[in-house]
Amino acid sequence: MSKRKIIVSVTNDLSTDQRVDKICNTLLELKFDVLLVGRVLPHSKKVTRSYQTKRFNLWFNKGPLFYANYNIKLFFFLLFNKSDALWSNDLDTLWANYIVSKWKNKKLVFDSHEYFTEVPELVNRPKVQWFWKRIERNILPKLKHVLTVSSSIAELYKKEYKIDVKLLRNVPALNKHIVDVENIKVEGKRIIIYQGAINVNRGIEYMVKAMKNLENTYLYIAGYGDISDEIQQLIIALKLEDKVKMLGEIPLEKLHGYTQQADLGLSLEEDMGLNYRFALPNKLFNYIQAELPVLVSYLPEMKSLVHHYQLGESIEKHDPKHIAEKINSMLNDKQQMNIWKENAKKAALELNWEQEKHVIANLFD
Repeated sequence: MSKRKIIVSVTNDLSTDQRVDKICNTLLELKFDVLLVGRVLPHSKKVTRSYQTKRFNLWFNKGPLFYANYNIKLFFFLLFNKSDALWSNDLDTLWANYIVSKWKNKKLVFDSHEYFTEVPELVNRPKVQWFWKRIERNILPKLKHVLTVSSSIAELYKKEYKIDVKLLRNVPALNKHIVDVENIKVEGKRIIIYQGAINVNRGIEYMVKAMKNLENTYLYIAGYGDISDEIQQLIIALKLEDKVKMLGEIPLEKLHGYTQQADLGLSLEEDMGLNYRFALPNKLFNYIQAELPVLVSYLPEMKSLVHHYQLGESIEKHDPKHIAEKINSMLNDKQQMNIWKENAKKAALELNWEQEKHVIANLFD
């Protein structure tokens, strides 16, 4: 008997998408033949996965022409390739997946990694926001299998579209194979880490500026994004090259090894649109798995999780001096830091992919 085939699609270049990698491996465990489709970018690194991958070469890499180019290419690819089910990640892949699923009468799972129409890139662009909202309103009410990353986002979809939405959080796998990475520890220095996309409204500028008020402390920024060059220029302008290091894009298999070496993890998203307000980022759960105390934004989902499990502190405002004071206060309290670390160790046994992935299995029972 041949395996069922599922095609999973994203608009990124596959190399650092932790959620999609976990989902694809879980689908393999469920005896699916998995093909993950993305795109190639100028800085893309080679990807080696336990499932098949394909990356489109596109004519455009950003803006409306990129989304049109990607969805048209994805539409014809899905149309002419055999599959038993389709898995659409985020609203920017949904149009092609939905049309093909209807034409070919195939099961479609929509996995919303964020509240797409309220991402910071859209909140101040009403015409573009309207376009994506129209796609959402036309398709979501017709879907039977919808997943998302936080309870608040699930409730928004349920209320607006009267649909069932399942929660599938961005928690990491519990048992990690540790890959050797470079040593980023420095004798006598405290290590802070930020991991994730280097994009607007992630609070990264405030983290960098806070370093002017911190001594014997390094900030490592692991990731790549739209404002990577701007952050590097800010570091140079503030003469912080000896205190802030950009590690660039770290392969999935190495990220945990870097994170484990830190003393404190940061997740300081700003309240720019409902997407960030109700976010539960990958990085927060990765810090927990690395048994790191965390400093997070005052936004409700993050703050609630951190306070529930007693994992660290939250800031009251996005102000570099205030953030520096919080970091100093946390790092100087050795006894409390040890308590937070122990709490993270316990929380990691609950907040992990092994506990979460049954949601996927239930979709295909």
